[in-house]
Amino acid sequence: MTETLTDEAIVSRVLQGEKHLYELLMRKFNQQLYRISMSIINDDKEAEDIMQITYLNAYRQLASFKHQSSFGTWITRILINESLLHKKRKLKQEKILMENKYDDHYPETPLTNLMNKELKEALEKAFAALPEKYRIVFMMREVQGMSTAETMEALDLGESNVKIRLNRAKEMLRSELNQYQHTSQLFEFNLVRCDAVVNHVMKAIN
Repeated sequence: MTETLTDEAIVSRVLQGEKHLYELLMRKFNQQLYRISMSIINDDKEAEDIMQITYLNAYRQLASFKHQSSFGTWITRILINESLLHKKRKLKQEKILMENKYDDHYPETPLTNLMNKELKEALEKAFAALPEKYRIVFMMREVQGMSTAETMEALDLGESNVKIRLNRAKEMLRSELNQYQHTSQLFEFNLVRCDAVVNHVMKAIN
């Protein structure tokens, strides 16, 4: 039964030709990757695009997955690299627009489009205001429940740096976190969005 397969077993079977099983990995990690990309990009549509690129790149590199770390950690690193590259390109484009004074019609992208609850709006606004290095550690450790070791490996940080950044993020969010405890609602990736990413990637693979 595919329900009992480990991530590594699924990878092996995909490499043997069972491409359809790749969908199981995407549906498992969609929420995690979306949240982590959002902590860097802060734009839901761009985060979805980055997820699709990440899944396609991971699929193409699947044979190079050496099982030295978990599949989740491996694909998270790919996502982080892609998100940072995207952000770098975007900042460069913004700089060019500013220099050429063509930025009058370059809108900010508010997160409130998808937010229906005051709680989620308050949490996400407070979270978005954090510096990136604190946002991503907080997202990985507190929201996604990734271990310190997984976070260290994914971000190439030492244990003390992970702990310091997490504690700093908590300090900066303390008033909001004391008032609101439902961090599981942060950047929810609903089924419709999940299906859209999965269908796009599977179509490209097949």
